[in-house]
Amino acid sequence: MKTFYLKSLAILEEASNELNRVDIELIDGLIINREDENHGWIVEAYIDKDYNSYFINLKEQGKVMIEVKITSEHNEPATMIAEIIGMNELGKEINVLFRGKIVDERKERIEKKLKELIDQGYQGDQLLEKLKSSI
Repeated sequence: MKTFYLKSLAILEEASNELNRVDIELIDGLIINREDENHGWIVEAYIDKDYNSYFINLKEQGKVMIEVKITSEHNEPATMIAEIIGMNELGKEINVLFRGKIVDERKERIEKKLKELIDQGYQGDQLLEKLKSSI
């Protein structure tokens, strides 16, 4: 297992076919790559108790989409499909535990673009060049 510092956390909520981003103000947090056969991750967010009812409602929804940054604000965010597996009150704060998997949006975008180009009749070297210029 590898452990990283959790730099930011956002909840991505779907509303009217759009994703709304809810940034969560962290007190502290960490993220663990479990390095298991399911490619699972554990996220622990240590936050103000004011978020308690929000996360109770999220937990009842089951799977949620979250976006995390590790180590530095300058790193690219990783999007995960996760579920809340635990919540604990710690004085004026709470910790929220997520278990999830990273969603590789870049791979999906590339596959979608590749299919579009193939459908447009591109093949071979021409397909490769067109794909490179469109990513």
